[in-house]
Amino acid sequence: MAPSPRDASPALQDRMNDVVEGVNKTIARLLPESDLAEAPLYEAMRYGTLNGGKRLRPFLVMESAALFGVDAMRARRTAAAVEFVHCYSLIHDDLPAMDDAQLRRGKPATHVAFDQATAILAGDALLALAFEVLTDSDTHEDPRVRCELVTMLAHAAGPQGLCGGQMLDIIGEKADFDLGTISRMQRMKTGKLISFACEAGAVLGKAGDPQRRALVNYANDLGLAFQVTDDILDVEGSAAETGKDSGKDGKAGKSTFVSTMGKDPARARAEMLVAQAKAHLNIFQGRADTLKEMADYVLQRRA
Repeated sequence: MAPSPRDASPALQDRMNDVVEGVNKTIARLLPESDLAEAPLYEAMRYGTLNGGKRLRPFLVMESAALFGVDAMRARRTAAAVEFVHCYSLIHDDLPAMDDAQLRRGKPATHVAFDQATAILAGDALLALAFEVLTDSDTHEDPRVRCELVTMLAHAAGPQGLCGGQMLDIIGEKADFDLGTISRMQRMKTGKLISFACEAGAVLGKAGDPQRRALVNYANDLGLAFQVTDDILDVEGSAAETGKDSGKDGKAGKSTFVSTMGKDPARARAEMLVAQAKAHLNIFQGRADTLKEMADYVLQRRA
């Protein structure tokens, strides 16, 4: 589901569409159709990645890379890698053992369109493929850069990142979390992958520490703002708007920013986080204005 004009300014919409088109072509090239006996696996992998999506994380890779003049092909490969990890997490998150969701991006979840075993394997294969892409010299000629990208993505996806955050999310169905624990959970589950996406462009461009820190700080606030608005959309949004099952966090009894703070304080917190995120980018003296626009979009989105 592509962002609608009411969600983004025309200029930002055009740039997002360009990223979606370019990254989708790269994903399709890295994930060709197969006529082998195991073809259903490839079909499920393509279904889970090419079946819509805003490509927020690839957008952040492309825009951060552009700040340092990184070759677009290298940036798109890195963007595809982070999207493979993101899509793997969505496929597994929708499984009956996790959130038991029926819809993803307005269409049947992968385990519904195929079956649970195929969905599990598709997610596993996408995770492996992400690292295969990053280790290829086409992503960068410097092996030290490739190693750093692999280390960063492994950290973002592992027990200190996405997987650890998902574990806390499961625990949160039976425990009442305070605001600090909810923030930590979401920084791990959502924020670490967004942080990788922002810092990856700087790594590809061999940027200095001040620029890298600025992008990481931007990503930390942006990722938390994204999750706060996601919690609000889970309460306010419909399946037609968001493209996924709505109200599932409340039904599962999960601790969220909205359940802990209330909807209006949560919205105010998101606004504060977006303002902080944008301020971190002042170091780039106007060259990161598109990333600032993205922060505003995260705050205003309805999907």
